[in-house]
Amino acid sequence: MYRPGKNKTPRRPGQKKACHAEKDPVGVYCRMRPLGGENEECCVEMISNSTIQLHAPDGLKANRNGEYKETQYSFKKVFGINTSQKELFEDVAKPLVEDLIQCKNGLLFTYGVTGSGKTFTMTGSPGEGGLLPRSLDMLFNSIGPLQAKRFVFKPDDKNGIDIQNDVDALLERQKRDAQPLLPSGPSSRQKADPEIADMITPQEACKAENVDEDCCYSILVSYVEVYNNYIYDLLEDAPFDYIRPKGPQSKILREDQNHNMYVAGCTEVEVKSTEEAFDVFWKGQKKRRIANTQLNRESSRSHSVFTLKLVQAPLDADGDHILQDKNQVNVSQLCLVDLAGSERTSRTRAEGNRLREAGNINQSLMTLRTCMEVLRENQRCGTNRMVPYRDSKVTHLFKNYFDGEGKVKMIVCVNPKADDYEETMLVMRFAEMTQEVEVARPVDRPICGLAAGRRQRNQAFRDELSHRLDDRRGLSNAEDPAMLNQLIESLPPLPPCDLVDPGDDQTLPRLIEVLERRHRIRQLMAEQFNKTANMLNSMLQQFDGQLGVKENLIQDHQSKLGEKDNVIINQRTDIERLEKKSKTLEYKIDILQKTTNLYEHDKRSLEQELEARAQKLHQELSERRLMEQRMQGMVTDAKLKWEKECERRVNAKQLEMQNKLWVKDEKLKQLKAIVSESSNGNGSSSTERPEKQERPSRDKYCNYGQKRSALPSPLLAAPEINPVHRRSHSAGGEKWVDHKPSSNVDLGTVMQPIIPNAIQVSSPSEKALSKCHKYVLRHQEIASDGEIATKLIKGNVFKTRSGGQAVEFIDVETLRQECPTTPSRKRRSGSAETPENVEGQENWAPVASTSTAPGYQKRRKP
Repeated sequence: MYRPGKNKTPRRPGQKKACHAEKDPVGVYCRMRPLGGENEECCVEMISNSTIQLHAPDGLKANRNGEYKETQYSFKKVFGINTSQKELFEDVAKPLVEDLIQCKNGLLFTYGVTGSGKTFTMTGSPGEGGLLPRSLDMLFNSIGPLQAKRFVFKPDDKNGIDIQNDVDALLERQKRDAQPLLPSGPSSRQKADPEIADMITPQEACKAENVDEDCCYSILVSYVEVYNNYIYDLLEDAPFDYIRPKGPQSKILREDQNHNMYVAGCTEVEVKSTEEAFDVFWKGQKKRRIANTQLNRESSRSHSVFTLKLVQAPLDADGDHILQDKNQVNVSQLCLVDLAGSERTSRTRAEGNRLREAGNINQSLMTLRTCMEVLRENQRCGTNRMVPYRDSKVTHLFKNYFDGEGKVKMIVCVNPKADDYEETMLVMRFAEMTQEVEVARPVDRPICGLAAGRRQRNQAFRDELSHRLDDRRGLSNAEDPAMLNQLIESLPPLPPCDLVDPGDDQTLPRLIEVLERRHRIRQLMAEQFNKTANMLNSMLQQFDGQLGVKENLIQDHQSKLGEKDNVIINQRTDIERLEKKSKTLEYKIDILQKTTNLYEHDKRSLEQELEARAQKLHQELSERRLMEQRMQGMVTDAKLKWEKECERRVNAKQLEMQNKLWVKDEKLKQLKAIVSESSNGNGSSSTERPEKQERPSRDKYCNYGQKRSALPSPLLAAPEINPVHRRSHSAGGEKWVDHKPSSNVDLGTVMQPIIPNAIQVSSPSEKALSKCHKYVLRHQEIASDGEIATKLIKGNVFKTRSGGQAVEFIDVETLRQECPTTPSRKRRSGSAETPENVEGQENWAPVASTSTAPGYQKRRKP
């Protein structure tokens, strides 16, 4: 065998491209299972051999208000509820087995919702064998007499096959027979394993045609499962540790030198009969993960892959031995896949591990659907999108089949009950899309250059040689008496013994001489016989001694064997005790697991409730903070407002009291002056009047009007509304709203503004504004000379678009009173205060002045 140098890496051959090869669509078949009960509603109807029709159940019609339609789906062939397993096998799986013998790969998988009959279609039941046992039976019926001896073909670790000579194969067989059986784990099986004879009757056996008799064949089987997106070997014989049992180890996917995917480290068992192959399959089937759900009592929780690998190599020119050339070995395989059913957790009510399993199953099936969609898009639109094979172990393992390494077929299993209508609809859409995906047609195997009919010629030669040897053996058995006569004739012949003359003295001496010679020969033969007998006796004695020694050795071995049997019995007793203990512990573990599941469920519920309450509390706290901030702002605003209002009222009241006190003092002084003047007469006219008490200064209140913010200032920079100067409009016939704040001071002046048809209010309201056309506000503030000035701010009332009332200020009138006795704050230079300037201060009247200021609006919302 050629081995590349260590300093060079062999170049990997390029990936095969089948873009110009002929393509065939994926063969999609449909099989309907019978309903579970007579009263169940059916939603699937078989119209023809290739078409089915789905109609919505009555409950779904009511929920959708009658908006539904019947849909039809076409398949390559539809198998009804009365279809037998044999008919299904002949139409679907038999062509794949024939292609397998012709060195072509194949992939067959079942797809459908949980409880639709996928495992029954693939495996079957006693009396109704499925596709897998029938494929095994047909394969062994076709190549049974043409199989090579065991271990002639040996798999390597890189998805390849090595050819061993007869001596190495014999040593492998002896080594296998000498290996003790590994102890298996505790079995909980209550019934015997089914046999292939129970699955298929002899009348249903079939055989492939056009089998090449000039080749030797060997069958290798492997069985793996994909559980939670991990690959496990179901045929791995790992020793079971009763003290510390360990779970199975997952396998990884690798790519061989031909870019084919395989499971590294997977066990491949060489089988020589249908019974042996089916026993190996059932051995792995017992390890497959199956659980009880709400929808299926024995629901597959993993995807199982049973691989049939057929190895064939041509015979040499003599037709006697296998050609020792690895390049002439052809390997083909058929993968039979039982996909786990898609399910909705809302219907199965799965929890814990079941929920995790359902999620991984649905995710892998979704990846398969995505790969099909991308393949169809690439083939239809000519795009080159990357197909996401690596997103799931199932699609990654079978990527070579979709790239053109074999024929692909799918059986869609359908449960026609109405409860599965929506899931069945999704399965039908996936099947309809899969039929549009095309796979490259596999090429034929290369033709060997040796002449055909080599095995038949070699067999004919062997038959003829055996016949001739039998003839010769019969002839030698017939010549045994002749050999005895020849031995007798080897003695000296007796002379004539007839005495005719009494005086004959020659005949008797001659006879005596011949008899003596014969006697000597007999003595020699007796001596030789005795020597041989003695030698045989010594050999027999020696053999007897050896036999005695061997008998003693056998007795010793038997005693040792008895001791080992006792040890084995003790070990079996210990094993049984440990098995009972293990079962007890398993039972306790199950109870603890159930209790743990209940606690975990309660914990999750409490955590969810706690989280919801924490969220609610956090929300309430945030709302409370916002409310506190809002209320704090409102309290601050109200506090400032009331502080200003109190300060304004106190100042106004203080000013009013001071003004009243000053007026009374002035009146009293005037009265005293009049009395004194009348008593003294004209003689005292020249007497200087006493100096009057100065009116309380109001400078400290001058800035008070500027601090008020309750009313908008009429001197805003706004466009001028009424530029024409005019006096008060109170003489008109319009209705007025006379707004006189309660904080205004009653000055007691003679002149007072009188407005007819006015509604007097202390605070404006929408009701009052809606009844009037005009609005006037009486506003008091401190003038520059310290006196109180009253401003009449007038405006028009109009309605807003939102239905409220608004005021547009258009005019301002100012009423101001002056005291002649009080010196003016604004005096010219050189002017002096004289008594004449301050006379008659009681007779001064308030002065009304009118000023027009830029208008502004005061709006009030409804």
